[in-house]
Amino acid sequence: MLILGPTASGKSALALAAAQDFGGVVINADSMQVYRDLRIITARPGERALAAAPHRLYGFLDAAEICSAARWAGLAAGEVQAARAAGRLPIVVGGSGLYVRALLEGFSPIPDIDPAHRKAAAAKLAELGGERFRALLAEADAETAARLHAGDSQRLIRAWEVWLGTGRPLSEWQTLPPEPPSLDLDLLKVVLLPDRKMLYERCDARFGEMLEEGAMAEVRALAARGLDPDLPAMKALGVPQLIAADRGEIGLETAVTEARTLTRRYAKRQVTWLRHQIISDITHDAQHMERMKADIFPKISEFLLTRS
Repeated sequence: MLILGPTASGKSALALAAAQDFGGVVINADSMQVYRDLRIITARPGERALAAAPHRLYGFLDAAEICSAARWAGLAAGEVQAARAAGRLPIVVGGSGLYVRALLEGFSPIPDIDPAHRKAAAAKLAELGGERFRALLAEADAETAARLHAGDSQRLIRAWEVWLGTGRPLSEWQTLPPEPPSLDLDLLKVVLLPDRKMLYERCDARFGEMLEEGAMAEVRALAARGLDPDLPAMKALGVPQLIAADRGEIGLETAVTEARTLTRRYAKRQVTWLRHQIISDITHDAQHMERMKADIFPKISEFLLTRS
Protein backbone atom coordinates (compact mmCIF):
# COMPACT_ATOMS: atom_id res chain seq x y z
CA MET A 1 0.00 0.00 0.00
CA LEU A 2 0.95 3.64 -0.43
CA ILE A 3 0.51 6.26 2.28
CA LEU A 4 1.10 9.67 0.74
CA GLY A 5 0.77 13.17 2.08
CA PRO A 6 2.48 16.52 2.46
CA THR A 7 5.17 17.08 5.06
CA ALA A 8 3.86 17.08 8.65
CA SER A 9 0.58 15.41 7.65
CA GLY A 10 1.06 12.44 10.00
CA LYS A 11 1.80 9.85 7.31
CA SER A 12 4.81 8.34 9.11
CA ALA A 13 2.81 7.78 12.28
CA LEU A 14 -0.04 6.22 10.29
CA ALA A 15 2.40 3.98 8.42
CA LEU A 16 3.90 2.78 11.71
CA ALA A 17 0.46 2.05 13.16
CA ALA A 18 -0.52 0.14 10.02
CA ALA A 19 2.72 -1.83 10.10
CA GLN A 20 2.06 -2.84 13.69
CA ASP A 21 -1.56 -3.82 13.08
CA PHE A 22 -1.12 -5.59 9.74
CA GLY A 23 2.40 -7.00 9.94
CA GLY A 24 3.89 -4.47 7.58
CA VAL A 25 7.25 -3.15 6.47
CA VAL A 26 7.53 0.65 6.19
CA ILE A 27 9.40 1.70 3.03
CA ASN A 28 10.59 5.28 2.77
CA ALA A 29 9.56 7.44 -0.21
CA ASP A 30 10.94 10.75 1.08
CA SER A 31 13.86 12.03 -0.98
CA MET A 32 15.61 13.61 2.01
CA GLN A 33 15.06 10.89 4.59
CA VAL A 34 17.37 8.63 2.58
CA TYR A 35 20.37 10.58 3.96
CA ARG A 36 21.89 9.37 7.22
CA ASP A 37 23.24 12.85 8.01
CA LEU A 38 19.73 14.34 8.19
CA ARG A 39 17.95 12.39 10.92
CA ILE A 40 16.54 15.34 12.85
CA ILE A 41 16.05 18.02 10.20
CA THR A 42 14.00 15.64 8.02
CA ALA A 43 11.96 14.21 10.93
CA ARG A 44 13.12 10.70 10.14
CA PRO A 45 11.49 7.98 12.28
CA GLY A 46 13.24 7.69 15.64
CA GLU A 47 14.63 4.69 17.49
CA ARG A 48 11.28 3.84 19.08
CA ALA A 49 9.55 3.66 15.69
CA LEU A 50 12.40 1.66 14.17
CA ALA A 51 12.16 -0.84 17.00
CA ALA A 52 8.38 -1.13 16.69
CA ALA A 53 8.28 -2.23 13.03
CA PRO A 54 10.70 -2.90 10.16
CA HIS A 55 11.72 0.25 8.28
CA ARG A 56 13.57 0.27 4.96
CA LEU A 57 15.45 2.88 2.88
CA TYR A 58 15.85 5.35 5.74
CA GLY A 59 19.23 6.96 6.28
CA PHE A 60 21.09 4.54 4.03
CA LEU A 61 22.98 7.11 1.94
CA ASP A 62 25.79 9.51 2.77
CA ALA A 63 25.06 13.20 2.21
CA ALA A 64 27.80 13.32 -0.43
CA GLU A 65 25.76 10.99 -2.66
CA ILE A 66 22.88 11.73 -5.01
CA CYS A 67 19.84 9.51 -4.95
CA SER A 68 17.97 9.77 -8.23
CA ALA A 69 14.30 8.88 -8.39
CA ALA A 70 15.14 6.00 -10.73
CA ARG A 71 17.70 4.60 -8.29
CA TRP A 72 15.27 4.89 -5.40
CA ALA A 73 12.47 3.25 -7.40
CA GLY A 74 14.64 0.24 -8.14
CA LEU A 75 15.53 -0.14 -4.47
CA ALA A 76 11.93 0.38 -3.38
CA ALA A 77 10.65 -2.22 -5.83
CA GLY A 78 13.12 -4.67 -4.35
CA GLU A 79 11.92 -3.91 -0.83
CA VAL A 80 8.28 -4.33 -1.86
CA GLN A 81 9.08 -7.72 -3.35
CA ALA A 82 11.09 -8.74 -0.28
CA ALA A 83 8.25 -7.77 2.06
CA ARG A 84 5.72 -9.76 0.05
CA ALA A 85 8.05 -12.77 -0.08
CA ALA A 86 8.27 -12.62 3.72
CA GLY A 87 4.47 -12.53 4.02
CA ARG A 88 4.44 -8.91 5.18
CA LEU A 89 2.50 -5.91 3.93
CA PRO A 90 4.74 -3.40 2.09
CA ILE A 91 3.82 0.14 3.15
CA VAL A 92 5.45 2.78 0.97
CA VAL A 93 5.22 6.14 2.73
CA GLY A 94 6.30 9.62 1.68
CA GLY A 95 5.51 12.80 -0.16
CA SER A 96 8.18 13.09 -2.86
CA GLY A 97 6.15 13.19 -6.06
CA LEU A 98 9.03 12.27 -8.36
CA TYR A 99 9.80 9.17 -6.28
CA VAL A 100 6.19 8.03 -6.26
CA ARG A 101 5.81 8.57 -9.98
CA ALA A 102 9.01 6.63 -10.63
CA LEU A 103 7.65 3.67 -8.68
CA LEU A 104 4.21 3.75 -10.28
CA GLU A 105 5.10 4.65 -13.87
CA GLY A 106 8.82 4.01 -14.34
CA PHE A 107 11.32 6.25 -16.12
CA SER A 108 12.76 6.65 -19.58
CA PRO A 109 15.24 3.82 -20.18
CA ILE A 110 18.49 5.76 -19.71
CA PRO A 111 21.27 3.21 -19.23
CA ASP A 112 23.57 3.26 -16.22
CA ILE A 113 26.37 5.75 -16.73
CA ASP A 114 29.99 4.98 -15.84
CA PRO A 115 30.86 7.03 -12.71
CA ALA A 116 33.99 8.20 -14.51
CA HIS A 117 31.78 10.30 -16.80
CA ARG A 118 30.22 12.07 -13.79
CA LYS A 119 33.68 12.88 -12.44
CA ALA A 120 34.73 14.19 -15.84
CA ALA A 121 31.57 16.34 -16.07
CA ALA A 122 32.10 17.75 -12.57
CA ALA A 123 35.74 18.55 -13.38
CA LYS A 124 34.72 20.32 -16.59
CA LEU A 125 32.10 22.37 -14.74
CA ALA A 126 34.67 23.39 -12.13
CA GLU A 127 37.06 24.39 -14.91
CA LEU A 128 34.62 26.39 -17.01
CA GLY A 129 32.09 27.73 -14.53
CA GLY A 130 28.31 27.51 -14.90
CA GLU A 131 27.72 29.84 -17.85
CA ARG A 132 30.47 28.45 -20.08
CA PHE A 133 29.64 24.87 -19.12
CA ARG A 134 25.99 25.39 -20.04
CA ALA A 135 27.10 26.85 -23.39
CA LEU A 136 29.19 23.73 -23.95
CA LEU A 137 26.23 21.53 -23.07
CA ALA A 138 24.06 23.47 -25.53
CA GLU A 139 26.30 22.27 -28.37
CA ALA A 140 25.34 18.67 -27.53
CA ASP A 141 21.90 19.09 -25.96
CA ALA A 142 20.38 22.47 -26.71
CA GLU A 143 16.97 21.57 -25.32
CA THR A 144 18.24 20.57 -21.87
CA ALA A 145 20.68 23.50 -21.69
CA ALA A 146 17.86 25.92 -22.47
CA ARG A 147 15.77 24.83 -19.50
CA LEU A 148 18.59 24.76 -16.93
CA HIS A 149 20.13 27.79 -15.26
CA ALA A 150 23.86 28.13 -14.88
CA GLY A 151 23.75 27.50 -11.14
CA ASP A 152 21.96 24.16 -11.41
CA SER A 153 25.21 22.22 -11.26
CA GLN A 154 23.75 18.77 -10.51
CA ARG A 155 21.39 18.77 -13.48
CA LEU A 156 24.02 20.25 -15.78
CA ILE A 157 26.44 17.52 -14.76
CA ARG A 158 23.77 14.88 -15.24
CA ALA A 159 23.01 16.07 -18.76
CA TRP A 160 26.69 16.11 -19.70
CA GLU A 161 27.44 12.69 -18.20
CA VAL A 162 24.53 11.17 -20.15
CA TRP A 163 25.91 12.71 -23.33
CA LEU A 164 29.39 11.40 -22.56
CA GLY A 165 28.16 7.96 -21.61
CA THR A 166 25.63 7.34 -24.36
CA GLY A 167 26.40 9.72 -27.20
CA ARG A 168 22.75 10.80 -27.10
CA PRO A 169 21.29 13.95 -25.48
CA LEU A 170 19.40 13.60 -22.21
CA SER A 171 16.44 15.38 -23.83
CA GLU A 172 16.29 12.63 -26.47
CA TRP A 173 16.30 9.88 -23.84
CA GLN A 174 13.50 11.66 -21.99
CA THR A 175 11.21 11.51 -25.02
CA LEU A 176 11.21 7.70 -24.93
CA PRO A 177 8.24 6.03 -23.24
CA PRO A 178 8.93 5.10 -19.62
CA GLU A 179 9.67 1.51 -18.80
CA PRO A 180 7.06 0.39 -16.27
CA PRO A 181 8.46 -1.17 -13.12
CA SER A 182 8.68 -4.96 -13.13
CA LEU A 183 6.43 -5.12 -10.10
CA ASP A 184 2.84 -6.01 -9.31
CA LEU A 185 1.57 -2.64 -8.18
CA ASP A 186 -1.94 -3.53 -7.12
CA LEU A 187 -1.55 -1.07 -4.26
CA LEU A 188 -4.07 0.58 -1.98
CA LYS A 189 -3.41 4.32 -2.21
CA VAL A 190 -4.09 6.38 0.91
CA VAL A 191 -3.67 10.16 0.61
CA LEU A 192 -3.65 12.38 3.69
CA LEU A 193 -4.76 15.96 3.08
CA PRO A 194 -5.16 17.88 6.34
CA ASP A 195 -6.90 21.23 6.51
CA ARG A 196 -4.42 23.83 5.27
CA LYS A 197 -4.44 25.90 8.46
CA MET A 198 -3.80 22.80 10.55
CA LEU A 199 -1.10 21.61 8.16
CA TYR A 200 0.77 24.91 8.34
CA GLU A 201 0.55 24.92 12.11
CA ARG A 202 2.01 21.42 12.18
CA CYS A 203 4.84 22.49 9.87
CA ASP A 204 5.73 25.41 12.14
CA ALA A 205 5.49 23.37 15.33
CA ARG A 206 7.60 20.54 13.95
CA PHE A 207 10.45 22.84 13.01
CA GLY A 208 10.51 24.09 16.57
CA GLU A 209 10.65 20.51 17.79
CA MET A 210 13.57 19.82 15.45
CA LEU A 211 15.53 22.67 16.99
CA GLU A 212 14.84 21.36 20.47
CA GLU A 213 16.05 17.90 19.41
CA GLY A 214 19.38 19.23 18.11
CA ALA A 215 18.83 20.22 14.48
CA MET A 216 21.42 23.00 14.71
CA ALA A 217 24.16 20.61 15.87
CA GLU A 218 23.20 18.16 13.13
CA VAL A 219 23.39 20.83 10.45
CA ARG A 220 26.64 22.20 11.88
CA ALA A 221 28.22 18.76 11.59
CA LEU A 222 26.99 18.49 8.00
CA ALA A 223 28.38 21.92 7.10
CA ALA A 224 31.76 21.02 8.62
CA ARG A 225 32.20 18.37 5.92
CA GLY A 226 32.60 21.06 3.26
CA LEU A 227 30.32 19.34 0.75
CA ASP A 228 29.11 20.86 -2.51
CA PRO A 229 26.22 23.17 -1.54
CA ASP A 230 24.31 22.01 -4.62
CA LEU A 231 24.05 18.43 -3.34
CA PRO A 232 20.45 17.46 -2.53
CA ALA A 233 21.20 16.91 1.16
CA MET A 234 22.69 20.39 1.44
CA LYS A 235 19.48 21.91 0.08
CA ALA A 236 17.06 20.06 2.36
CA LEU A 237 14.43 22.26 3.98
CA GLY A 238 16.02 24.20 6.83
CA VAL A 239 19.61 23.19 6.12
CA PRO A 240 20.80 26.30 4.20
CA GLN A 241 19.03 28.59 6.66
CA LEU A 242 20.52 26.98 9.77
CA ILE A 243 23.97 26.91 8.19
CA ALA A 244 23.69 30.63 7.48
CA ALA A 245 22.58 31.28 11.06
CA ASP A 246 25.40 29.17 12.48
CA ARG A 247 27.91 31.19 10.45
CA GLY A 248 26.45 34.46 11.71
CA GLU A 249 25.25 35.48 8.27
CA ILE A 250 21.66 35.83 9.48
CA GLY A 251 20.02 35.69 12.88
CA LEU A 252 18.55 32.44 14.16
CA GLU A 253 15.07 33.95 14.31
CA THR A 254 15.33 34.97 10.66
CA ALA A 255 16.60 31.50 9.72
CA VAL A 256 13.71 29.81 11.50
CA THR A 257 11.16 32.14 9.90
CA GLU A 258 12.58 31.49 6.43
CA ALA A 259 12.72 27.74 6.97
CA ARG A 260 9.14 27.62 8.19
CA THR A 261 7.95 29.70 5.23
CA LEU A 262 9.72 27.41 2.76
CA THR A 263 8.31 24.34 4.49
CA ARG A 264 4.76 25.66 4.24
CA ARG A 265 5.26 26.45 0.56
CA TYR A 266 6.63 22.98 -0.06
CA ALA A 267 3.65 21.43 1.73
CA LYS A 268 1.32 23.48 -0.46
CA ARG A 269 3.04 22.22 -3.62
CA GLN A 270 2.80 18.65 -2.35
CA VAL A 271 -0.94 19.02 -1.73
CA THR A 272 -1.45 20.39 -5.24
CA TRP A 273 0.52 17.51 -6.78
CA LEU A 274 -1.33 14.87 -4.78
CA ARG A 275 -4.73 16.29 -5.69
CA HIS A 276 -3.96 16.39 -9.39
CA GLN A 277 -1.63 13.45 -9.95
CA ILE A 278 -2.76 10.67 -7.62
CA ILE A 279 -6.04 8.81 -7.94
CA SER A 280 -6.44 7.67 -4.36
CA ASP A 281 -8.48 4.81 -2.97
CA ILE A 282 -8.80 6.63 0.35
CA THR A 283 -8.45 10.37 0.95
CA HIS A 284 -8.46 11.53 4.56
CA ASP A 285 -8.23 14.89 6.31
CA ALA A 286 -5.79 13.40 8.84
CA GLN A 287 -6.88 15.36 11.87
CA HIS A 288 -6.41 12.75 14.59
CA MET A 289 -4.62 9.39 14.64
CA GLU A 290 -7.47 7.47 16.27
CA ARG A 291 -9.93 8.78 13.73
CA MET A 292 -7.55 7.92 10.89
CA LYS A 293 -7.22 4.38 12.17
CA ALA A 294 -10.98 4.01 12.62
CA ASP A 295 -11.67 5.27 9.10
CA ILE A 296 -8.77 3.71 7.20
CA PHE A 297 -7.89 0.40 8.87
CA PRO A 298 -11.17 -1.38 8.01
CA LYS A 299 -10.52 -0.54 4.36
CA ILE A 300 -6.99 -1.93 4.63
CA SER A 301 -8.44 -5.13 6.07
CA GLU A 302 -10.92 -5.35 3.20
CA PHE A 303 -8.15 -4.73 0.67
CA LEU A 304 -6.01 -7.50 2.14
CA LEU A 305 -8.91 -9.92 2.08
CA THR A 306 -9.46 -9.32 -1.63
CA ARG A 307 -5.77 -10.09 -2.28
CA SER A 308 -5.66 -13.29 -0.29
